[in-house]
Amino acid sequence: MQYNCVINAWGKHEAELRGFLTRQTKNITLAEDILQETFLRAMTEGAKFCSLENPRAWLFRVARNQLIDQSRSYAARHQVGELDKDIPEENDEIPAVTTLDACLPKALTRLNKEDREAIERCDLEGQQQAQYAEDKGLSLTAAKSRVQRARKRLKQELVELCKVNFDDAGNVCCHRSTGGGDC
Repeated sequence: MQYNCVINAWGKHEAELRGFLTRQTKNITLAEDILQETFLRAMTEGAKFCSLENPRAWLFRVARNQLIDQSRSYAARHQVGELDKDIPEENDEIPAVTTLDACLPKALTRLNKEDREAIERCDLEGQQQAQYAEDKGLSLTAAKSRVQRARKRLKQELVELCKVNFDDAGNVCCHRSTGGGDC
């Protein structure tokens, strides 16, 4: 499949990008929207993405450009923090949350159909929440609430299945799953 390189790079850098965007925007919903847009742009690149020397740098550049566009377009409505010029070093330790992907398929099967669909469409397939709302005949607020509730339930399933532990700041510090991430 020609998009394997996009999926592999995304799996490797998504959590780091999410953290970066959340710190910059201080708004989880906006960070998730920018994250989805970044993923869609990577998918649109297709074969060109596969030939990139540094996919991580490309993803961060696209995300940063999205942040700049958002801050220009929505400065009156959204308060975006000052953009860091520093992308985290590639040598930084891989956050434990990035290795939870082994538990994700099983955790998804334990969700009800509505929650699973919301996660799959908005988080895994990258569909914008506004489009999801329209497809489901919901208001945007209702769709966002549904996605947030589904994320909470997925988190609960991941915590239970993978024995996730959190640090004092509430971040995943370690977990037990098949293949690693042991505390």
